Amino acid sequence: MGNADGMNYAPKGKPNPVVKEGEFPIAAAALDHGHINGMCNGLIEAGATLKWVYDPDPEKVQKFVEQFPGVEVASSLEEILNDESIKLVAAAAIPSKRSALGNKVMKAGKDYFTDKTPFTTIEQLEETKRIVGETGQKYMVYFSERLHVEGAVFAGQLISDGAIGRVIQVTGFGPHRLNADSRPDWFFNKEQYGGILCDIGSHQIEQFLHFTGNENARILHSKVGNYNNPQYPELEDYGDATLVGDNGATFYFKVDWFTPDGLSTWGDGRTFITGTEGTIEIRKYVDVAREETGNHLYLVNKDGEKHYALSGEVGFPFFGELIKDCIHRTENAMTQAHAFKAAELCLRTQAEAVHITK
Repeated sequence: MGNADGMNYAPKGKPNPVVKEGEFPIAAAALDHGHINGMCNGLIEAGATLKWVYDPDPEKVQKFVEQFPGVEVASSLEEILNDESIKLVAAAAIPSKRSALGNKVMKAGKDYFTDKTPFTTIEQLEETKRIVGETGQKYMVYFSERLHVEGAVFAGQLISDGAIGRVIQVTGFGPHRLNADSRPDWFFNKEQYGGILCDIGSHQIEQFLHFTGNENARILHSKVGNYNNPQYPELEDYGDATLVGDNGATFYFKVDWFTPDGLSTWGDGRTFITGTEGTIEIRKYVDVAREETGNHLYLVNKDGEKHYALSGEVGFPFFGELIKDCIHRTENAMTQAHAFKAAELCLRTQAEAVHITK
């Protein structure tokens, strides 16, 4: 878990295949963000067969092949799209290019699984909505901070079991380590990465909708700033926002690029959830100064106080559900409406943000 910046976050779970070998062939394309490794790993553990990889950069492809030996290297994206056996294409393109790539994949009759954030403009979102409607294909999103964190998966299970009553408030903290020297140029170009609330804020907004059972929310206030990186004028190194869901549940979140050098992992991501009958705290990646492991969950309700250490205990059901959804055309892993709404809210939160350091 102690990787430097979260770029290469690729948790390993217990293999739990929902299909037989060769029954669900997938491909990987656009290896611009290291999240592609976690995306493919999650699908492979759920039984998918990784057949192809394509990226115009041979160095990226080489690194990917080292992670996933046995994958065939395609000479072009078209080679993947023309392979009728491929059911789904996973991709982690530069954020501003994710939508156009997904549209191409869906028009070729395949489902698409993109890294977050799925869009950088409302126009992209609207066009992709139209293409989903026309093709009937899926545009699914890797919201890893909920889907690929056992503490967050378990929190969702506790909430649906009624362990803390009705959820009325969520507070999320998503700090990340900047590691500027190792970042690609696009990371500092706002048009390409979309802004901090649109990018890493997308994890937070998606979790709020999920944990509170909301299909929509209003943005009350949002702000962004560049406190400490004047050499990168388009980088936002801080952002926060307050939203209220249609059912009255409220949400505050804060994201930043200020993880201290001394922290054992890339960010002390935490989520606090208040219900009418209890509270949950998730310490996702580390339990500061106590344990370098992640996936610690603290539950307090009428039965008392409980600490759960969840690494290796819960698994990642999203990936198996996604594969089954692609096969049966169901929506159990995540509805298309939910993915689009989370994306829309992060775009609007970003667009409405006050610039506090200008």
